Amino acid sequence: MLKSLHVENLTVFPQADFEFGKNLNVFIGENGTGKSHILKAAYTAIAVEAARSKDGGVDALSKAQLQLVLADKLQAVFRPDGLWRLVRRHRGRAKCRLAYEFDESNLDLEFTFSTVAKTEVALATTPTARAEKLPVFLPTRELLTIFPGFVSLYETTHLSFDETWRDTCLLLDAPLARGPRESNIKRMLAPLEEAMNGSVELDESGRFYLNLPSGKMEMHLVAEGLRKLATLARLIATGSLLDKGYLFWDEPESNLNPKIIKLIARTIMHLCRHGIQVFIATHSLFLMRELDILQRQEFSDLDVQYFGLHCAGDGATVEQGPSMDDVGDIYALDEELMQSDRYMDLEKA
Repeated sequence: MLKSLHVENLTVFPQADFEFGKNLNVFIGENGTGKSHILKAAYTAIAVEAARSKDGGVDALSKAQLQLVLADKLQAVFRPDGLWRLVRRHRGRAKCRLAYEFDESNLDLEFTFSTVAKTEVALATTPTARAEKLPVFLPTRELLTIFPGFVSLYETTHLSFDETWRDTCLLLDAPLARGPRESNIKRMLAPLEEAMNGSVELDESGRFYLNLPSGKMEMHLVAEGLRKLATLARLIATGSLLDKGYLFWDEPESNLNPKIIKLIARTIMHLCRHGIQVFIATHSLFLMRELDILQRQEFSDLDVQYFGLHCAGDGATVEQGPSMDDVGDIYALDEELMQSDRYMDLEKA
């Protein structure tokens, strides 16, 4: 579990400290306040630590090699023109510092990079263990329709997608999980398959289908909201979202109606209960409220943290706490509330 992240001079953040909940972490803020950047910074470190060696050893990469891998992964995930572009802009030389603390201290990591050494990372704290599982990063759109041939195309052609898309497509291609975990997987899949009225299938040609009572339907013919559910279902079925894993999800509510958002919120809470540490960035008051309702009514045992990101004169700042009330004033949320008030005033007139 990732306990905390300290950032200095990362993109819009002069300095910020994030103390994460064990189960669910919700980021809310205006556009340009760095929500996705924090998700990607956390994802990058865990992805590198989980993939340090293919044979599971912890000594496969030297310190120098690990520095190169970190630099490459940051560039691939953020897609700047150069690593130095991630350093917050101000006059003169500047250095970005990222420090990660885990519940297992042998995973702790700290490094810096600067506007001077434009492609290099310098390690201050080196992990001595390997993260157990690869994290999952879900972008704002579903991936099942672009899946066929995407990984091979990504690795041979310059595409304008960041590497989280490729990483998640690799996880979607993993075999179905078998053994003692199957009963948990079936319980988690049941509400998703009920909502989709079918199950997800990857055929031999490398294309995803939705198995319906009436027959198979090509995934690109399925509504986008249901394709998002299908993506989750596939990752659960392969075991990628089970047992001590991580899920980073950028705007889960995108292109979804309220009924599906409610199901997504419940699925997120169930993932948390099954040992997944979840990080989401959202603009949706509806999703935040639904998560809050579920936590109060059914999931009070979960450790949840809310983070409000705000634009200040000298960069983005953060307010955080275990309640929605701790995020401060978020104008996007206020606009939704004010529109509801204006609509009710019209009804009364």
